[in-house]
Amino acid sequence: MEQSIDKLENFNFEDLKNENGEYYWWASDLMKFLGYKDMNTFQKAIDRAIKTCMSVGIKHQELFIYSQRIINGVNIDDYKLKRFACYLTVMNSDPKKELVAKAQIYFIDQTRKFELFLKNNEQIERLIIRDEIKEGNKSLSKIAKQSGIEDFARFNNAGYLGLYNMMNFDLAQKRGINRKDLFEYMGRSELAANLFRITQTEEKIRNENLKGQEKLEKAHYSVGKQVRDIVIKNTGKTPENLPQEKKLPELRSDIKRGYKNMLKADKSKKKK
Repeated sequence: MEQSIDKLENFNFEDLKNENGEYYWWASDLMKFLGYKDMNTFQKAIDRAIKTCMSVGIKHQELFIYSQRIINGVNIDDYKLKRFACYLTVMNSDPKKELVAKAQIYFIDQTRKFELFLKNNEQIERLIIRDEIKEGNKSLSKIAKQSGIEDFARFNNAGYLGLYNMMNFDLAQKRGINRKDLFEYMGRSELAANLFRITQTEEKIRNENLKGQEKLEKAHYSVGKQVRDIVIKNTGKTPENLPQEKKLPELRSDIKRGYKNMLKADKSKKKK
């Protein structure tokens, strides 16, 4: 049986539930629940939720089912969302909205029973930013190579030297981890700072048409130093002393386990 939501005062997620062989929630209902005015704006949260699925290795096509729905005689584009899709969409929505903030608290509390323990949406954002860093580094490597970089390790460390006042291997030693795992332990703010360093270095190389190892190293160092100053100003801490978080591969495993438990629980409820 399907229902349409027009006015929402108290968050009661289960009231939105529909069933057609299995439980699902309309994205348009969830949108109103969270205080969004239209699907175009809400789509950003859905897209980020889908990215989270991709990062964790969950088939999003089974959770976000594109569909069309008739409301008040008007045919609209919509999604049938599984419970886990709703959870990820809420956690990727704008927490500055009062209803979103309440919904996030609700879901954080509810998901404990599925062994999914997250204090806020920052951990999920870490996954998305980490994937964006991977793509950003690929793009930066490409333009650096086209611009005459011969020693990419030196070029890469110039950015670290600007941002951290030390090379990447020194930073890894300071933190007691493998150099290859540096990004995996970073918090959201530090990951975002590195993403900004990477993307802005690429922009600087393009816009100033820089060529050669020395000029590109100077550019990377300069951008890194600027980002360092911003981090210190905004956090009161140097980037190398920012707090570290749970390793991202472990977080991915936690989220995937929570998803499986959530799926199992819904299947058990349908049998009753």
